[in-house]
Amino acid sequence: MAKQERAEIGVIGGSGLYDLAGLERPEVVRVPTPFGAHSGPLVVGELRGRRVAFLPRHGRGHLVPPSAIPARANVYALKALGVTQVVGVSAVGSLRADYEPGHLVVPHQLVDWTKGRASTFFGEGLVVHVSLADPYCLRLRADLADAARAAANTPVHDSGTYICMEGPQFSTRAESELYRFLKMDVIGMTAAPEAKLAREAELCYAGLALVTDYDCWHSGAEDVDADQVSQVMARNAEAAVNTLAALIEKLPADPECPCRNALAHAIITDRTAVPQVVRDQLELLIGGHLSH
Repeated sequence: MAKQERAEIGVIGGSGLYDLAGLERPEVVRVPTPFGAHSGPLVVGELRGRRVAFLPRHGRGHLVPPSAIPARANVYALKALGVTQVVGVSAVGSLRADYEPGHLVVPHQLVDWTKGRASTFFGEGLVVHVSLADPYCLRLRADLADAARAAANTPVHDSGTYICMEGPQFSTRAESELYRFLKMDVIGMTAAPEAKLAREAELCYAGLALVTDYDCWHSGAEDVDADQVSQVMARNAEAAVNTLAALIEKLPADPECPCRNALAHAIITDRTAVPQVVRDQLELLIGGHLSH
């Protein structure tokens, strides 16, 4: 891959964030992956003097629904570009009164209630169990929260449990009340399996969640609909972009972080028994871990 196409920081944009304002000398690239095409054009350029790769999670024009997002291809493509740190931006509904529409949340925990999504790079021929006790990179999410407080000009919550539902329908009222009973804080449709795959790819990953609505539990607010989500996201896109710019400017170039070595104690298969076809297919991800 040509040198000018490489990047060190990745941004995955969600609903309402289909490009990254301020990206200089942008170049659209296509990265072949063993998992098919990534969900939209990858744009690589410079932001605040850093090489950044931006990928719209739903494609340009929002063509890809949550259940069909090729998350494995997206994460693999960023890894192939040389990215080591990723921020996933997403629209979420709030499940608590103090997380208001327009606020930003940097989640610290994740509950995966999706159904049947491909959530691992590994399988037959190579069994891997990574730790997800802390599904978001502790170092990166702390830096992201600091950047949001400094640059977003809107209230920022530096913790929260994100429950990821399948969609594409929004919650029933009974489901929304159940999530609140379970003490979930925000709800969305895209953090899983993205966070899991980032850990398997040994990438530092954090989420920036933009609250657009109160789901449907709040008696004093309108029930969520797609137009409402789009309108609030459009108003808050500037807060997200300002946060990302502030973060990118201060991120360390080559951070020492446990995320970067997540597979070291995760491979349970006898390394001598891993089929060559699996080795070849997943060389980018596991090459450094099968030689010892």
